[in-house]
Amino acid sequence: MRNQLLILAIAFSLAGTRAGAQEQQDTTAVQPQAPLMDYSDAKTYIVDKIKVNGIKYFDQDILINSSGMSTGDTITIPGEYISQAIRNLWDLRYFSDVKIYAEPKEGGMVDLEIVLKERPKVYRWKVEGVRPGEADELIKKNLNLKTGSELSDYVLTNSVELIKKYFREKGFRNAEVAVQIANDSVMQNALNVTFVVNKNHKVKIGEINFVGNEVFSDKKLRRTFKKTHVKNANILQPAKFKEKDYEEDKEKLIDFYNSKGYRNAAIVSDSIYTINKKRMGITVNVDEGKKFYYRNISWIGNSLYDTPVLDALLSIKKGETYDKKTLYKRLGYDKENNPEDPSTISSLYQNKGYLYFQLDPEEKVVGEDSVDLNIKIFEGKPFTVNEVTFTGNNRVNDQVIRRELDVMPGELYDRSLLMSSMRRLTQMQHFNPEAISPMPKPISDDLVDISFSLEEQASDKFEISGGWGAGMFVGSIGIQLNNVSIGNFFKKGQWRPYPHGQGQQLSIRAQTNGTYYKAFSLGFTEPWLGGKKPNSLNVSAYYSDESNAYYMWQKGNKHFRTIGLSVGLGRRLKWPDRFFTMYTELMFQSYNLKDWDYFLIQNGSSNIIALKLAIERNSVDQPIYPRRGSNFVVSLALTPPYSLFDGKDYKDPNLSDNKRYKLIEYHKWMLKGQWFFPLLKNEKLVLMASAEMGYIGSYNKYKPSPFEGFDVGGDGMSGYNVYGVDVIGLRGYSNGALTPGVNNWDYAKAYNKYTVELRYPVIMQPSSTIYGLVFAEGGNAFNDWKSFNPFLIKRSMGVGVRMYLPIVGMLGVDWAHGFDTPNRGNEDKKNHFHFTIGMQF
Repeated sequence: MRNQLLILAIAFSLAGTRAGAQEQQDTTAVQPQAPLMDYSDAKTYIVDKIKVNGIKYFDQDILINSSGMSTGDTITIPGEYISQAIRNLWDLRYFSDVKIYAEPKEGGMVDLEIVLKERPKVYRWKVEGVRPGEADELIKKNLNLKTGSELSDYVLTNSVELIKKYFREKGFRNAEVAVQIANDSVMQNALNVTFVVNKNHKVKIGEINFVGNEVFSDKKLRRTFKKTHVKNANILQPAKFKEKDYEEDKEKLIDFYNSKGYRNAAIVSDSIYTINKKRMGITVNVDEGKKFYYRNISWIGNSLYDTPVLDALLSIKKGETYDKKTLYKRLGYDKENNPEDPSTISSLYQNKGYLYFQLDPEEKVVGEDSVDLNIKIFEGKPFTVNEVTFTGNNRVNDQVIRRELDVMPGELYDRSLLMSSMRRLTQMQHFNPEAISPMPKPISDDLVDISFSLEEQASDKFEISGGWGAGMFVGSIGIQLNNVSIGNFFKKGQWRPYPHGQGQQLSIRAQTNGTYYKAFSLGFTEPWLGGKKPNSLNVSAYYSDESNAYYMWQKGNKHFRTIGLSVGLGRRLKWPDRFFTMYTELMFQSYNLKDWDYFLIQNGSSNIIALKLAIERNSVDQPIYPRRGSNFVVSLALTPPYSLFDGKDYKDPNLSDNKRYKLIEYHKWMLKGQWFFPLLKNEKLVLMASAEMGYIGSYNKYKPSPFEGFDVGGDGMSGYNVYGVDVIGLRGYSNGALTPGVNNWDYAKAYNKYTVELRYPVIMQPSSTIYGLVFAEGGNAFNDWKSFNPFLIKRSMGVGVRMYLPIVGMLGVDWAHGFDTPNRGNEDKKNHFHFTIGMQF
C-alpha cells in the first residue's frame, strides 16, 4: 500500500514540476494541473501527522498552514485533497519542486510528508556597463525586478531580452548582455545577479533603398517616412532605428501611394541589413500597381441630407485621381482629423444628434483604372442629452463647472459642443487637461448621458522674484488665487485655507528695491457677473512711488508717483462663432511729479482717462501646452481728444509742460495673432507661430503723449515700470536695445514682432509641465508710423526650456543669438541668456 501511495505522490509532484516549467514561460500561470486519476479505488483516511522536509529557511508550521492541510482532516486517497495542497504550495513561488508522500497506518490513519526544494532568492539585482540612471530605469521600470524575488531561467532569459530591446530603441542594435550569478556574502539562500552590458557602437541608418518603384523616386519615397531617417546633417531628423516607428512609416508609405491614386500599392517585402559596425540599411520592395480615378459616386441611406448637400461637402468630382486619405478625411474617418472640424460628413451628422451615425464607403473597381464609390449611411435616431454629470471636483463647485459647459440636458447631442466644453474646462486651469475625458453613455435608443471625468490640479500661484530694470534690482512678491469665493469671506468655517469654489480670481502684488522704488497692485475678476451669463467683471488698482532716496538711510525730496484704477467688462459672443469675446475697459491714471529731472515733465500732475475696446478670438485647446488652435486679439485704447476743444494753442513753444500735459491724449492700436500646429501624430511636437504689432498716435502733433510707448528688446520683463510703457520682449538683444532714442523718456511709438517656435514636451504631469523649444524671432521698434516698416526687423535664433509649476506659474530660460545691430547703445555682445516668468503671448 505504501508503494502505491508513493507512486501517487510522485505523480502529483510531476504535475507540479510541469506547472513549474510552465510558470517559467508564463509568470501568470501558477496553478499546476494534477493528472487525471481514477478515484473509483479511493479510500478514506484521517490525517494523523504532517511533517515537512527539505527546508532550511522557512517555518514548518507556516508551510503546513499554507498548504491547507491539517491533522484530523478526513481525506480520500487518491483525491483532490493532496492535489490542492500541492497547488497551494506552488502558488507561494518559493520552491522549485513539491512532493507529498502518504503513509497509511492502522485504524484508518495516515501520515503525510511534504518534501520541498527551495528556490534561491535574489538579494540584489545590478546592471553594469551603463550609466547609473539607465541601470535604475532598467531595474525599476523595464525589468520590474525586486529584492527577494525568485530566480528562474525564464526571469534571466526575459530580462536579457528586455535589456537588449531597451538599447535597440536607443540605437544600440548590437548590444550584448552577460549574466553573472554569485552567492551573497551575508544573506543565506540569497543570490546577487548582475547583468553586464556591452552596448557596442550606436548603429544608425546609413541608407534606405526602394525596389520596384517606377513612378516615384527613392528620394520622394524616403520623405514619406516621418520617423525613420537616413543619417544626415539635420539634427531634427534622428537616424535611430525603432521597430514601432518603422512599421508606422511603412503604413505612411502606402498612404502616400493611395493619396496619389495607386489604391493597390503594397509592400511586397522589406529587409534590414548591416553595412558596418555603425551603420545599417533598409530595403523596401514595393508593388505600385496602376493609377486609379474616381468614376461615379452614390449615396445610400441618407434621409436627413439630400445627395447634392453630401456631394458638395465631399467635393470629389468624376475623373479626379483616387485619393483614399482625402476621402476618409472628408468623411470624418481619418485618425488625424480634428474632432471639432465641422466640414466632415461625420461632423455634419454628429453635430445634429446622430450619435450612432456610421458610414461605409464601398469601392468597386470598374475596368482597369476606375473606381465607383457607393457610400452607405446608417443615420440612426437623433439622441437627446439626458443628464450631464462630472466627477473628480473637490474644490471647485458644481455650478462653476456646469456653467462652463456647452452641452445641456434636453438638447440634441452635439459633438462640437462636447469638444468646446472640454476646451473651456481646460482653460479654467483647475483641471489636468490630459485627464479630462467626456464619455457619452446611451441609456436608451434616443437618450444619452454625458459624464466628464476630471482631475483637479493646483491653480493658485505664489511669486517671489527679482528683475533688473533702469540699472537697479527690484524684488517682487505676489499671490494669485484662482478659485476664490468672495461671498463666503465672512462665513465661519469657510477659510480652508481661504473661501473657495466660485472660480473668482484675486491677485495681490508688491514690488520694491528699498526706499527708491515701491509699487503695489490689487486685482479681482468675477468670470460670471450675476451668475447667469458669462459676462466677466475685472477691477484693478495700483500705486507706485519712485524717489531720489537711493539708499536706506536717505529721505527723498523728489518723487514720481502713479495711481491707477480700471474697471472692465468682458462678454462671450455667439457670432461669428463661440470662440469670440469682447472686452471693454475704462481706465484712469494720475501721474504726480515733484522736481523730477529725469523726465520730460518735472513738476505737476498729468491725468489719463482712456476707454479700451478689444475683440478676441481664442480657439486654443489648452493654456499650458497648446497643441492646436489660434488666438487673435485686436484692441484700441482711446482718450478724449482734448486738444480739439480745450482752446489751447499747442503750437506755442512758450506753453508750459504742466499745461500742455495736464490731460494726456492718445490713441493706441494693438494687433496680436498666435497659431499652434501639431506636427506629429501624437501631437507632442508643436509649431507655434505668432505675429504682433502696436502703434500709439496723437490727435495733435504738437501734443504727443510723454507717457505710454513701447520698450522693445530682451526678455520682456522689467524690474519696474512707471511711465505706462509696454515692455516687448525680443530675445537675442538686451532689454530696451531695439528702442530708438537716447533719453530715458524716449520710447517707440510703433513696433512689430514675429516668432516661430518648435516645442516638444519632456514632462506632462499635473504637478509640473516641462518642454523644450527652438525659436527664430524678429522685430523692431520705430519712432513714428511714417518710419514703420514691417520688413525691417532685427533677427535672432536660440533655444530654451519652459517649466510650469502650479504654485509659481510658468518659468523659462532662453539662450539667443542676435544677428543685427541694435538701435540703442553699442552692444558688441551677440549672445544673451533670458529669464522669463509668466505666460508670454
